[in-house]
Amino acid sequence: MITAQVRYMLGITVDAMGSGMYVPLSLLYFHQLTGMPLEQVGVIMSAGALLALVSNPIAGVLVDRYGARTVVVGGYFVRAAGFFCYPFVDSPVPMFLAVALVALGDGSFPPAIQSFVAEIAQGDSRDKLLAAQRSLRNAGLGAGGLIAGAALALGSDAAYQVIVVVSGIAYLAAAGFIGTIPSTHIATPKAERVRGGYREVFRNRTFLALTLANVPTAFGYMVLAVSLPVYITQQLGASSSLVGVLYAVNTVGIALLQIPVTRMLTRYRRTRMAALGAAVFSVSFLAFVLLGVFSTGAVLMTGIFAATALFTAGELLHGATASALVASAAPEATRGRHLSVYQLSWAIPIALAPALLTALLTWSAVGMWVLLAAGVAGSALAMLKLEPRLPEAAVRSRLSLIPSE
Repeated sequence: MITAQVRYMLGITVDAMGSGMYVPLSLLYFHQLTGMPLEQVGVIMSAGALLALVSNPIAGVLVDRYGARTVVVGGYFVRAAGFFCYPFVDSPVPMFLAVALVALGDGSFPPAIQSFVAEIAQGDSRDKLLAAQRSLRNAGLGAGGLIAGAALALGSDAAYQVIVVVSGIAYLAAAGFIGTIPSTHIATPKAERVRGGYREVFRNRTFLALTLANVPTAFGYMVLAVSLPVYITQQLGASSSLVGVLYAVNTVGIALLQIPVTRMLTRYRRTRMAALGAAVFSVSFLAFVLLGVFSTGAVLMTGIFAATALFTAGELLHGATASALVASAAPEATRGRHLSVYQLSWAIPIALAPALLTALLTWSAVGMWVLLAAGVAGSALAMLKLEPRLPEAAVRSRLSLIPSE
């Protein structure tokens, strides 16, 4: 008998492998098979991605009403349907409709999966499950990327089509694994449902402050994908091949270390460990500033890897711990709505980061790193200030084991 936790991990891994296969070729797929210019493909994909912001609050309502598992599984089916439409796309309008389906499923996933973890795991088990999720997701994304690279080496349109169809099948398989996990959610009778909808969330000032405090950190997370490749190649003069190596350092580090690091962190207050992670992010950003001012040659290469390792350490400290903190801080009756609002602190920076960080980098590379460092340092301080106002069960994952700190 496969346990619920193993089924959850299998679902997350299969999901990540499907995403890892498709994400690296998302722009190239439509350009290669429809002949549309890359610029047009990019605009259509961005327009479709905006729907993720719309599906986010809808997902929150659905989670509270029907349960997180239902929304997670439904989102998988929606994304699979979108991928199965991709081979039939031959012009902009069908492409937008197919991309929009996938975006709707993507947008519903973060608040739904966080709510689901909160339903099936309590206390430090929640931290450990989120850590295992992050670890396996990184491993799955990497494996999917390798499979896609091997398939594309064949150099045929059929390889693109196979990757898309297999990605859709992966989402169906993930839905199968997650859908069999018992859920503790009980449908609330209509007469007993929480009135006021999202007004309940906006009255929760502590949770809103926690959400706002995450915005600078979310921008910090985007550095690896947006700013760092441009900075090290154009500002520091490093080889473009180094970009992939640094990405591997980060993803492999998370895959290998997230679980043991999080197990160690469950002894301490989540707020303080998340704040420590943000502080390490800040130090890594300042390290990149120093590299641009003082380093050359071998020292520069060593410094780039050291700063990237610091960034990875910040992610290890912050990622799973902050997710468990937020899931535990959300009131159970409106957890879906609360987490969908919190997810906006990720969705908006992800949408704005390419334009904003590129503009800052063009204006001043040093200025960009200093602003990011100051922002995440502010997030760390805000986390510490919010600690007394947060529920004790959110701050401490082990209420029965209070360590001296």
